[in-house]
Amino acid sequence: MRCRVLRFSIPVSTLVLGLGLAAYAQEPDLKDFKTNLAPTVGSPERAIDKMLEMANPKPGEMLYDLGCGDGRILIAAAERYKVKGVGIEISKRLAETAAENVKKHRLQDDITIIHGNFMKTDLSPANVVTLYLATTANDTLRPNLERYLHPSTRVVSYDYPIPGWKPIETSETEGHHGAVHTIYLYEVPNSIKK
Repeated sequence: MRCRVLRFSIPVSTLVLGLGLAAYAQEPDLKDFKTNLAPTVGSPERAIDKMLEMANPKPGEMLYDLGCGDGRILIAAAERYKVKGVGIEISKRLAETAAENVKKHRLQDDITIIHGNFMKTDLSPANVVTLYLATTANDTLRPNLERYLHPSTRVVSYDYPIPGWKPIETSETEGHHGAVHTIYLYEVPNSIKK
């Protein structure tokens, strides 16, 4: 089995999954898994399209999806925009599903799935960060975004704003069952209110 070396400031180990597929996991700390910051709700295809369109990722850029679920945003970004991706998912089941989906799309060289807590992840390699977290989770994550993200990094949040930041663009999209949802685009440092 081929494994890639990840450059993170967190301890990383390999978790071998049932199909000979590898995902990467941070050292487990059970109390971390009791504070789930993201809903387990898949983003609709229309929302993914709009989020990526707004972020405008360039070939070769690095996209981080925090709470990546089944990996659908990462797969769409790698296939359509030719970006590299890192997905971080706290649910072991969803991390395994995401890794399997990446393998099905033959994107193992472009996408890495980490089974772990994105609150303990060095986000500095990111050019684009995608979020579908509750507002309180975005607020909890905000100091890490401000600490790690470099100028011109775009952050796209589906449904929930980042408290204390000003979006450079918003857009509405139709979600499941016809509900209207807002997508927020932020850019470092322009969106950070001082």
